[in-house]
Amino acid sequence: MPELPEVEITARLLSAALAGATVDSARAPGLATMQTFKPPLDALAGATLERIERRGKMLLVWFAGGGLVTDEDPEGRAALLIHLMSAGRLQLFEKRATMKDRTARIVIRLNGGADGFEEERELRLKEFGTRQSAWGRLLRAADVETDERLSTLGPEAWPDTPSFVAAAGDASPGDGPPLALPPRRTLRGALRDQRVIAGIGRRWADEVLWEAKIAPLRRAGDLDDDERAALSAAIRSRLDEGIAGYVEKLKLPLKDKMPVPERVHGRAGEACPRCGDTILAVHYESDEMAYCPTCQTGGKPYKDRRFSRLLKD
Repeated sequence: MPELPEVEITARLLSAALAGATVDSARAPGLATMQTFKPPLDALAGATLERIERRGKMLLVWFAGGGLVTDEDPEGRAALLIHLMSAGRLQLFEKRATMKDRTARIVIRLNGGADGFEEERELRLKEFGTRQSAWGRLLRAADVETDERLSTLGPEAWPDTPSFVAAAGDASPGDGPPLALPPRRTLRGALRDQRVIAGIGRRWADEVLWEAKIAPLRRAGDLDDDERAALSAAIRSRLDEGIAGYVEKLKLPLKDKMPVPERVHGRAGEACPRCGDTILAVHYESDEMAYCPTCQTGGKPYKDRRFSRLLKD
């Protein structure tokens, strides 16, 4: 699933290329993709793509003008909110999608852009597999901040990483606003909850907790001051590193599968890059939690969910 670093770089690269482009047409071949119908997606025709930005793990593609203009909204400003879910990608193509392309969920044909490209291109939300869970919402500018998908997001995990606070209210060092994690939640569960902190999913939760040397199933309320400070620092450093890694490796056109600078997630059975012990994993129905028993759990392995139902995340 694309998480904060992948989505951040996607937004940067596409925005740098497409700012100022004019929309020729817009359609949604994916039958269940669009969650809003007013304004309709085809109202983007004639509009200018202003910029693309990230919110949590979602993308906001901003437009103005064209068929979006009304008496109530003479500037016609709107944003297409996109959630890639587990298998979606927002990509730019120099050729039109064919009718046989079953991966296309939203297709926006564009002319021009900040990079000086003069021929028509397509900004395409693609999704691999058959689930069709990626979605889009076209929102008037006045409705963006009150949309339930955005208004319920917690503080951004990056770049102003929150300072985690204890029950007593003392903040640990950090760049962003004070944030109290739900005390009875496991740390991995709390970090993945977009209502608590926005942008982190299963992959980067594993990476952050490994960096901080904290057990993923520790209760958030059990952390001491030093551990809260280490957690805040680990979020910032790992996401900094992840974004820097993408900046160096990615360019348009984006590939279907992005390179991920993982150290523990998805590396069960390999050696921990810090202590050399074997990385272990707990397997859930649609997830895999990776950790180092030496660095994080005091040498005690968790029971694997393939053989036990006792663990709760």
